[in-house]
Order: sequence, then structure tokens, then C-alpha cells
Amino acid sequence: MNEIRLSRIATIHTDFPDKFGIPRQSGLAGSLKATITFEEGFGSPEAVRGLEGYSHIWLLWLFENGTDTWHPTVRPPRLGGNTHMGVFATRSPFRPNPIGLSCVKLEAIEQTKEGPVLHISGADLRDKTPILDIKPYLPYADAHPEARGGFAQSAYRSRQLLKVQMEESLLQLIEPDKREGLLEILAEDPRPAYQSDPDRIYGVFYGGRNIRFRVKEDTLTVLSAEKADPADNPNS
Repeated sequence: MNEIRLSRIATIHTDFPDKFGIPRQSGLAGSLKATITFEEGFGSPEAVRGLEGYSHIWLLWLFENGTDTWHPTVRPPRLGGNTHMGVFATRSPFRPNPIGLSCVKLEAIEQTKEGPVLHISGADLRDKTPILDIKPYLPYADAHPEARGGFAQSAYRSRQLLKVQMEESLLQLIEPDKREGLLEILAEDPRPAYQSDPDRIYGVFYGGRNIRFRVKEDTLTVLSAEKADPADNPNS
């Protein structure tokens, strides 16, 4: 009696086939581009009538964690992975109902034979994530400049953007419209907050490439950008 059925109304298409490297919150890497296509039965042009008048939209979406378990406390990576916080005081994906919430910029609405396609930027979702609902962002109601951000705000303010070193020859391997987004996510430091081994090599699947890098102190150095094999784990 307590179960509620929801439908996938749309699917997002991003450059992240793997969760590693995805921005920790929407809007942190505003140059990241993505598209949203609607599922059959939800892709009527009438359903998005008037949406072009908004600059930003809310996405409600489904975390695909591969587990149904959750705990009342979690260990936020930004606090070092050792401090416990209540799950409802975090945006952990391991929740009673694995629902995500993201605010993204609506760049354009394209009308195609298959239905509307939303072009957005600043998303923090993995490729092919199910979208449960789309709502307009209302500045007069949704923006609260005086709001307190708890421990998350403190952790965000104390973070330090990395200096990214990437040879021009490697950058040229990335599609032009994806380069700025890549540099943004690397500067945000994709590593778990509790990992700081300067000799460890990490990898981010992005835009069909496996971006391998190393971090020493405040500098991230890109080592390679080979074509990605989806069967590989870039951090093994």
C-alpha cells in the first residue's frame, strides 16, 4: 500500500558513461552540455509549450545505484569520508527513495520528428539517467540568497580549484564544444576527498575518451586522452 509507481518520462544524454568525474552538484561545471529526449507518450510538443520562457529548469531523476539498501547516516566525501551525517542532511544517492534533484540551464528546445529535445548545460547526471519530471525554475520562489548551507556550504567554500595542465595536442583530441567542460570538471578535482596519493593515476570517461591524470599538490596533469573502451574501468 505504501508503494508508488513512477514512469520514466525522458532520458538525459551526457558525456559521462561512468559516475566518476561527474560534478558533485549541478551548475558547478556550467559548460557541460547535454540533451534530454522524451519517452513515447510524453514527447508531445504541447507538453513543453511555454517552457522556452524559462532560463533554468529542475530535473527530478532516478539514481541507479544497483542496491536497494540505505542507512540513516552516510559519510559525505567532502568531509573526508569519515564523518557521519544524517542522510536527509546530504544529497547522497543512497536514500530511501533514490531520487535526484538538479537545476540546469535550458539552452534551447529543438522540435524534431521524434518530439522535443531539450538542450541544457550544467547537468550532474550520468548518461542515460531516467528523468522522472521536469519543472520550471522560478527565481521569485526558488532563489533564497539568505539561506544557510550547513556543512555543505563550509566544505564548498574551503575547496580549492586545481590548476589543470593539459598539453595542446591532448586537448585537440577532445571535441571543441566539450573542451571547456572537461577543464571545468578537472579543476573541480574529480578524486574522492580522502584520496591524495600523488603517484596514483586516475581516469575519467568523458566524451568518448579516457582522460588519465595525476594530481600533485594543487596541480592536475593530464597524461593521456585515449578513446574509451566502455568495458574498461578507468580507476582500476
